[in-house]
Order: sequence, then structure tokens, then C-alpha cells
Amino acid sequence: MRDKSYRVALGGIISALCLVTMFLAGIISALYLVLPLIAGVLLLIIVEEVSISWALLTYISVSLLSIFITADKEAALIFIMLFGHYPILRFYLQKIRFRPLRFLLKQSVFNACALGFFYITVYVFGIKQMIEDMNDFGRYGSYVLLAVCNVIFVLYDFNLDTVYKVYIKRIMPRFKKKR
Repeated sequence: MRDKSYRVALGGIISALCLVTMFLAGIISALYLVLPLIAGVLLLIIVEEVSISWALLTYISVSLLSIFITADKEAALIFIMLFGHYPILRFYLQKIRFRPLRFLLKQSVFNACALGFFYITVYVFGIKQMIEDMNDFGRYGSYVLLAVCNVIFVLYDFNLDTVYKVYIKRIMPRFKKKR
């Protein structure tokens, strides 16, 4: 375990990088899904270098600040409900040895969060345009959209694993040598 000043400094740097990516989501509106995803990936560094509890504190601080800083509130909500907490939760889910159960739990968590995101966006924030956009796809448009989102989530999970392995094997040893 690192000393407290290292944890605070690394948490501040990662928080700042996450907030910059969230701020960019309001500027580059075409990347409103990708940038919260990248901000979530940055939390892997905190989990590996410090602890899961410290990563949770970083996630909470970035979530609260992104609500105020980000011009695109939908991107902030995507980070909060879908991609911000998952890299932290994933470390617990990866401990499940039985792969089908692990996969089922990951998909269940994602689907619960995706449905929660939808209902909060539509009924709390009053963005009724999401329902109108889904009606354009027909009767089963929402189911097809949820299936596509599940495929994207599986790819995200796979890429999180790849990024984590690259960080452990290539990036982290370079910083360990310089100390």
C-alpha cells in the first residue's frame, strides 16, 4: 500500500483526466458515449495502484463533479450509471470462477443499469425524445437497441480486460523502474 500523499495525488490526477474527458463529451457531442467509457477505463489505474475503496471515492467525486462541469448531462449520466462504476465492480465479478455465471451476472448488472438509465432519463429528466426515437424503429425497436447495447457491453468488457493486461505487463513496469 502506498503512502497517503501518493494516493491523494494519483486520485487527483485520475479525477482530473476523467473530468477532462467528461468535459470533452459536452464539446464533441459525437463522442458522448465513447468519452464516458474512456473515463471509466481510467479508474482501472486507481484500482490497481491504490485500492478498490479509493477507486470508489474517485468514482463518486468524478460523478458529482461531472454533473456540474459537463455540458452534456446525458454523458454524465452514462458515466454515472453505466461505465463509471463497472471497472470497480468488475474486479469482484472476475473472482467468480464459473464463467457462465460470471457472464450472466455481468449482463444482469449492465441490463439493470441500462434500464435504470433509460427510466431516469425519460421520467426524471423528462427527455421524452428517447421514446419518440425508439418508436421510429417500430414495435421491437427498444428490444433491438437493448440487444445491440449488450453486444457493445460485451466488447467493452473484453477491452477492459485487454487494457488491464496491457497496463499490468507494459505500462506499470516502466513506472516501477523509475522509482
